[in-house]
Amino acid sequence: MSTPLVSMRNITKTFPGVLADDNVDLDLFPEEIHVIMGENGAGKTTLMNVLYGFYRADSGKISVEGKEVEIKSPVDAQSLGIGMVFQHFSVIEVFTVLENVAIGRRDSGLRLNLAKLEFEIEEAQREYGINVSLNRKVEELSTAEKQKAEILKVLFKGAKVLILDEPTSMLTPQETEALFKNLRSLKKQGRAVVLITHKLYEILELADRVTVLRKGRVVLNTVRENISPEILAEAAMGHSMTVQQYERKTIAEEGALTIKNLSVRGDRGEDAVSSVSFDVRRGEILGVAGIAGNGQRELVEALVGLRRIQTGNITLNGVDMTHKSVRDRIRLALRYVPEDRKRRGVALDLPLTYNAVLRDHWQAPFEHAHRLRFSSIREFAKRIIAEFKVVCSSETSSANELSGGNLQKFIVGRELLRDAEYIITENPTAGLDFGSAEYVRRILFEHRNAEKGILLVSGDLDELISMSDRIIVLYRGHVNGTVERKNFDKVSIGALMLGQGFDEAKTAV
Repeated sequence: MSTPLVSMRNITKTFPGVLADDNVDLDLFPEEIHVIMGENGAGKTTLMNVLYGFYRADSGKISVEGKEVEIKSPVDAQSLGIGMVFQHFSVIEVFTVLENVAIGRRDSGLRLNLAKLEFEIEEAQREYGINVSLNRKVEELSTAEKQKAEILKVLFKGAKVLILDEPTSMLTPQETEALFKNLRSLKKQGRAVVLITHKLYEILELADRVTVLRKGRVVLNTVRENISPEILAEAAMGHSMTVQQYERKTIAEEGALTIKNLSVRGDRGEDAVSSVSFDVRRGEILGVAGIAGNGQRELVEALVGLRRIQTGNITLNGVDMTHKSVRDRIRLALRYVPEDRKRRGVALDLPLTYNAVLRDHWQAPFEHAHRLRFSSIREFAKRIIAEFKVVCSSETSSANELSGGNLQKFIVGRELLRDAEYIITENPTAGLDFGSAEYVRRILFEHRNAEKGILLVSGDLDELISMSDRIIVLYRGHVNGTVERKNFDKVSIGALMLGQGFDEAKTAV
């Protein structure tokens, strides 16, 4: 076996009330794709953040190419050849790809020589097999192109170790396969590629080595030949997992969330949603597919009352709610699980007790005679934590103490454990381990079979195909196709997401 590029020994990292990593050992070898997996709060991202210099370990040692090093910041990590591509990209939207890649590059003189850098970056693109237009602004790029820009930026700074956190969460099947091809190519060039993922098929297809963390400790470290879905699930959760199949009850004949000719403008005044019409019937899950940036966010914001509607109308069981307030929509039992959990899901500095009733503290049983009933609020927070297995010290913990996955579980639990007629969910299982994700999906399916209507917006096409009764595909703010369950096909839906047949569909409308 070759010498590790990176060795981490006895890494321990704690946060208030939480032991995130407990004496973790990890070796990263050249010419290997190393997958790190585990349940939410297992310590995966924390461990990589220690390696990348975002966190300082409480104890332990890190060696790079056999030499012990001290990594105090991401700048230190980059100088040692360690790069990280985050799930939420760090590129600057209004800059070009060239400008983003050039950021932080030291050159002779007071100004960067962009012409010289462009030549060097084009050479690097050919070497890495990564093709993305350097002179386009990042805001004009697709999600897959933004990801390429991020990877290019990291590699151009000399990364020998490339860390990617949930890299396929917003990609189409075609884009995912292109990414896999790039990662295999980078591995052959002698780099160590680290993948944080919950998707079993990605692990089985890509991994040369797998490390499983549970409650901050390594419980499995082995090569690809020794793993199976059953072995991985049992290692991650401590018990076997059975994916349940749910009987689909008949969709209700009456009652619907109905959207007609809806048009909404984006943040820059552009037409983000154009003349969109569909309905979400009681007792069904309507999936919304589309590459990020094709109107999904603006559509959801209009439905829940966070964005002004230009034309069209929205009715809920016959009640016009086009211009009703957010509170009115909550009164009509419309529930919302936002994608941006930190900005729209919680108040980070408040305890979980307050966050549990953030959206409806003014309703019973949390309020009486204009006064909060703290005993009811506390019991509801405890119920969310218990039923959704949220890892935290107690219900009095502040939201910013939770890992991303546990924060997501808390928000999903808060919305699904309250009375709801219609539920709008944006990537509800994003960042969740497969056990937690399966639990959330089961709860959603139980709501469906209880004749609740669910609009499921997800960048995970496998999830949409598994859960949905119908799928609409958004492309450039239009519905580019509606697919019934009997006709679900991953490749054809992916083609609609990429715009195939868009001109014909637009003409037909």
